[in-house]
Amino acid sequence: MTNSPVIQHLDRPDGEQIAYVRRGAQPGKANFLWLGGFKSDMNGTKALALDAWAAATGRGFLRFDYFGHGQSSGDFEDGTISRWREDALAVIDELASGPHILVGSSMGGWISLLAARERASRLAGMLLIAPAPDFTSELMWPGFSDTVRETILATGRYEEPSPYDDETFIVTRKLIEDGRNWSVLGAPIRFDGPVHILQGLLDESVPWEHARKCMDVLTSDDCVFTLIKSGDHRLSSGPELARLISTAEALADQIEAA
Repeated sequence: MTNSPVIQHLDRPDGEQIAYVRRGAQPGKANFLWLGGFKSDMNGTKALALDAWAAATGRGFLRFDYFGHGQSSGDFEDGTISRWREDALAVIDELASGPHILVGSSMGGWISLLAARERASRLAGMLLIAPAPDFTSELMWPGFSDTVRETILATGRYEEPSPYDDETFIVTRKLIEDGRNWSVLGAPIRFDGPVHILQGLLDESVPWEHARKCMDVLTSDDCVFTLIKSGDHRLSSGPELARLISTAEALADQIEAA
């Protein structure tokens, strides 16, 4: 039985703290870094399933909560793509020793592409789950009604019911405007490591056609897109978790054999 992981904290220059859990890899084994979704946290179903697999197979696994998420400090409403990108880069720079395979879920897929654009030499590969690059401008804003857009512009915020639980998403004008500064779908991202993308055909949050655009900007020739016919945005059923783990295993084996 593995010991329960200890939650640690990375101090940020502005006094905020990023909560994280880190498992070291056995010699010769791959390291993974989890990048979660919008208002998700490091204790989600997929993150914990991968962490347990990593612990059982001797792979390294590092997961953390962005500013304003989970057990990290900060107010979610003050968060932006700029801030969450900075958190991810700080984790890569200060906590991730050696090349890591990024596992980016939903918004974490966008953050993964931003990380690949700026830290390609630190990354061994990517596993993207229902990736949502540029979602604030390409999916969220166009999907709002005129009334909601007017509310955001006038008041600076809108509380949107979550499709997944009883909580609400707080969408701010700052989030929308800041997101436009970090678009990744308009130019190539120089990354030549292996990339695997898992996407549900029934995903109502991130249409599969949008997720597929990741393949258009990544320069890697080793890029596999798997469309799961019965899958929704969460991709967290038993068979879907088994597919996620088998995909991570294949990536790890490839990296370890290189």
